[in-house]
Amino acid sequence: MMLPYFYIPFFDPSHKEIQLDEDTSKHVIQVLRMKRGGKLQLTDGKGNVLTAIITGDQKKKCIVEIEEAKLIKPEGRKITIAISLLRNTGRFEWFLEKATEIGISEIIPLICERTEKQHFRMDRMKNILVSAMLQSQQAWLPVLHEPIAFEKAVDQSRYDQKFIAHCLPDKKMNLADIVNESLSSQIILVGPEGDFTTEEIALALNRHFVPVALGQTRLRSETAGIVAAAILKNSS
Repeated sequence: MMLPYFYIPFFDPSHKEIQLDEDTSKHVIQVLRMKRGGKLQLTDGKGNVLTAIITGDQKKKCIVEIEEAKLIKPEGRKITIAISLLRNTGRFEWFLEKATEIGISEIIPLICERTEKQHFRMDRMKNILVSAMLQSQQAWLPVLHEPIAFEKAVDQSRYDQKFIAHCLPDKKMNLADIVNESLSSQIILVGPEGDFTTEEIALALNRHFVPVALGQTRLRSETAGIVAAAILKNSS
């Protein structure tokens, strides 16, 4: 039987005891009704997975003692999705959840020419990532950036392969056909409702982004992000 799995924002290997935060403590003690001696697992989202025993079972201040700590190495390739903020916040949050479950390394929210909504609650978005990481039993939390302008995103050159998914009827290759799994990093740009502008596409191509297709149908932005994430993650 799998142990209950929780998130801690920081882990110091020199500390043998950890006091869980109030929300986690309440869930452990009140919801799961765990007692002293009960075991659970913790992760800091940076690869550390801890097996711990409850030594203090106060509902607002659960204390655990670390029994075992192991470091899960990240997978070899770094996969980044740079996707426009969406008018419907719920759809963007759905993308964050599913991209985390797939195992994406990095998410960059974009502000494009046609991006309609620019309000971004980092605390809420981070909580969605944490919940999805725990649900999918992972030890690495995707890096979530503050929203940045499209122009700044395309100027970043630290990726081995760079792609842009757009809807114009230009010549494009299928993403699945050109992903090189032997390279260490890939990024793909996904636009807002209404797609990238022709000027944005031209700028990306000038910065050596390769135009790609994600299939035969026209996809919503959040669906395109997930399809791209799945293709990049599972290419072999």
